[in-house]
Amino acid sequence: MDNKKERKIKLKNIIIFLIIILIIIGSCIYFNFFDNISIKKDNNIYYLKGTEVEIPIYNEKFEIEENLKRGILITLYNNDEVSDEKGNVYNKITYNDNVYYVLKDNVTTNKNKLATEEVMYVRTPATLYSDIEKGTIIGLVNKGDELSIIGYDKLEQGRVNAYKVKIGEQTGYVYGKYLVSNKDLSLAYYEPEKYHNVHALSGHSLGGGSAENLDYYPVDKPSFENNKMPDVVYSLYLNGGKDVISNVDSYIEFAKTTKINSFVVDIKDNEAPAYTSDVMKAMSPTNYNKASNSKEDYKTAIQKIKDAGFYVIGRITVFKDKYYAEDHPEDAIMDTRTNTSFLHSNTYWPSPYRRNVWMFNVELAKEAVTEMGFNEIQFDYVRFPDRVLQYERNGLMDFRNEYAEEKAQAIQRFLMYACDEIHKVGAYVSADVFGESAHKYVTAYGQYWSAISNVVDVISAMPYPDHFNKYEYNFKEPVWTKPYELLNFWGNTYVNPRQEGASTPAIVRTWIQTYDVPNYKHAGGYKYGAEQVEAQIKGLFDAGLNGGYMTWNSSSSLEKYKSQIAAYQKEYK
Repeated sequence: MDNKKERKIKLKNIIIFLIIILIIIGSCIYFNFFDNISIKKDNNIYYLKGTEVEIPIYNEKFEIEENLKRGILITLYNNDEVSDEKGNVYNKITYNDNVYYVLKDNVTTNKNKLATEEVMYVRTPATLYSDIEKGTIIGLVNKGDELSIIGYDKLEQGRVNAYKVKIGEQTGYVYGKYLVSNKDLSLAYYEPEKYHNVHALSGHSLGGGSAENLDYYPVDKPSFENNKMPDVVYSLYLNGGKDVISNVDSYIEFAKTTKINSFVVDIKDNEAPAYTSDVMKAMSPTNYNKASNSKEDYKTAIQKIKDAGFYVIGRITVFKDKYYAEDHPEDAIMDTRTNTSFLHSNTYWPSPYRRNVWMFNVELAKEAVTEMGFNEIQFDYVRFPDRVLQYERNGLMDFRNEYAEEKAQAIQRFLMYACDEIHKVGAYVSADVFGESAHKYVTAYGQYWSAISNVVDVISAMPYPDHFNKYEYNFKEPVWTKPYELLNFWGNTYVNPRQEGASTPAIVRTWIQTYDVPNYKHAGGYKYGAEQVEAQIKGLFDAGLNGGYMTWNSSSSLEKYKSQIAAYQKEYK
C-alpha cells in the first residue's frame, strides 16, 4: 500500500515537472515569435539625420511640406524608394499618420549617427573638455578654429549639445552652441554696428585688455522650473563664521519682520572657508582644514533658511584665495624676483588664467548646489588683483598666462564656463564687480561690465559710497553723505549704457553699504542708518536698477541690521 502511494506521488511530481518544462518551452517559443515580429517591425523604424538641425520632408510633388528636427522617429512606407526628375532619391515615409517623402541620405536606423557634420568652426572662444559630464578642462579653442567632428554626446531638439572634436593633436568636447558650420560665420561678430564696433571705441590703456576682443553673442538665460528666482531680491548677507551660522535662527526671525526674501551666505571667502567641503578636502586641503563649520552644521543652517521660504545665494571668492595658492603654488600669480607666489594685499592670488583654479571653484559651487541646496552661486573677486600696474610693467609678476589671453578675456571665459557647468545642476550664476567696471573702459583688473553682464544671470556691483573718491563726479560734498544722488547718478550715467552694450544683459542686483563710513574716510566717521540705506536703494531703483539689493556688512552684525530695519521693511518696486 505504501509503495503504491509513493509511486503515485512520484508520478504526480513527474507530471508537474513536465508541465513546468512545457510552459517554459512554450514561453520561449511565444516570446521568440513576438521578438521576431518586433525585430521585423523595428526594421521599419528610422530616424531623421543630417548636417542641419532641421530636415525637410516633401509632399508628392517633391515640394517641402515642413521641416522636422533631426532625430525624430519616422516609419518607412513599404521601403519604397522614388526619384524626382533631377535624380534625387527619396524614401516614402509615414509621419503623424500622413505620407511624405524624405531624401534617402537623411534617413538612418542608427540613432547614434543622427548628426553628420564632419567639420565645425569656433564662433565664440570656448572650453575644450576631456569629459563633458564632469567639466574637466584640457584646453581652449579660439574664434575661427576649424574642428574635425568625430562624434557627439546627445541631441536636444535636433541640436548637438557637445561635439567630440579633434584639433591638432588634441581630442575633446566643445559645446555645440559655440560652433557654426561656416568659416566666415565663425569670424563674424554679432550685430557689429550695435556691439563690436561700439565696444571697439572703449579705452584699454590700463592693461586689462580690449573690449572689442570679448564676446557679445546672445546667451540663453535659464529659468528653472523647480528653482524660481524672486522677481526682486531683497537679501541679507551672512558670513560663514561659526558665530553667524550657529545663530541663523535669529537672522531668520529678523528677516520675517521685513521684506527680506533672500540670504547671501558665504561658502568660501579668502582665509575664511565656511564648511568642511569634500571638494576642498580633495582639491585644497588647507581650505578644508581651516573651515569654520562642520559640513553637517552648515547644511542644517542652510536648510533652516530654505525651510523658512527664503531664496539662498552662495558666495564664493574665486581669484583671491590664500589657502588654495598655498596648496597649489603652480597655479598662483608668481613674483619673478623670488620665484614664489606674489604677495598682494597680504594674500596670495590664484591666477585667473589657470584652468585648475576654474575647476576647483566651479566644483565647489556644484557641490554646494547639489548637497546644500543653494538656488544661486555668486562669484566674488572675479578679477585680477588691482593696483599692480607698475609691478606688471616692470616685469615683476608672472600671471602664468598659458593661452596668451587678455585679462578681460579670461574673466569672461571663466564665467562662461561657470554658467555652463552650474546651469547643468539647476542653479543661477551671479558675479560681483567693482562699481568702476561700469565705466567706459576695460579695468586694469579685467572687469568690463557689458561682457560680464552678457554671460551671467545676475550682475552685482559694489558701488559702496565710501569706496568712491571724496568728490567723485564733481560732487560738492563728500559723496558718501549723498547716497541717493551718488547711486542714482552712477546707475543712470554708467550702468544703463553698459547694459545696452550687452545683447543679453543680466539682472542688475546691487550690493549696498550697510556699515558706517570709517574715521579715515570721514573725520569722526559717518553713520549709515536706515535713512542712508533707504537712500541708496531708492537711488538705484529710480535709475531703473530694480533687480534688488544685498546688504554688505562684513561682520553680518544683527544689531546693525536691526538698527536699519525701517529700510528693510519697505517695498521698492
